[in-house]
Amino acid sequence: MRKKNFLNKVLQNTSCPQGFWGRMILRGMNCFHASLANRGMKQVEWQPNWNVLDIGCGGGANLKRLLNLCPKGNIYGIDLSEESVSFAQKYNEKDLNKRCFIQQGNVCSLPYEDGFFNAITAFETVYFWSPVNIALSEVARVLREGGCFLISLEASDPELGKMWTERIDGMVVYTPAELEELLHEAGFSSIRTIRKKEEIHIIAYK
Repeated sequence: MRKKNFLNKVLQNTSCPQGFWGRMILRGMNCFHASLANRGMKQVEWQPNWNVLDIGCGGGANLKRLLNLCPKGNIYGIDLSEESVSFAQKYNEKDLNKRCFIQQGNVCSLPYEDGFFNAITAFETVYFWSPVNIALSEVARVLREGGCFLISLEASDPELGKMWTERIDGMVVYTPAELEELLHEAGFSSIRTIRKKEEIHIIAYK
């Protein structure tokens, strides 16, 4: 049985932030995931009027980036954590309920119509999707034909990832090949992976 020392208890907030330590983690995510997100976003030819969904929107910094990339579109965020939703709403208060819409929800049951989004993003979150095949099928359902799905992850080696997966409940590190196979099974036909050491960006089209 995994020992729950103080650090391990704090690290559980990486999957579903709660309370004081959850808010600290969210602030850290907005700061320390910025370079990863920017590198991932450069792989997509964003269009001004796109409707975009960010799954696992966390602290909301990526929603703000997407608002700038799609100045005539609407940006949606969803997160399992109530703390994350509240934090992201405050972070994007200027555009909230105008062009930015944030709600609590589960990736395995997305509350959107079929084919609603031009693009969907997932930064440092696929590790926690369970069952991951159901989650990816939901992503494919709400993405329109020809739409783009961007996955950006800092970890892609399950062996090296044990330093995290042995501490954080429910976390799974996938290889690029495993994710590509799962995406094909979910209905994505064109998949491109960019890898630099353990960091990966996967761009999949429906």
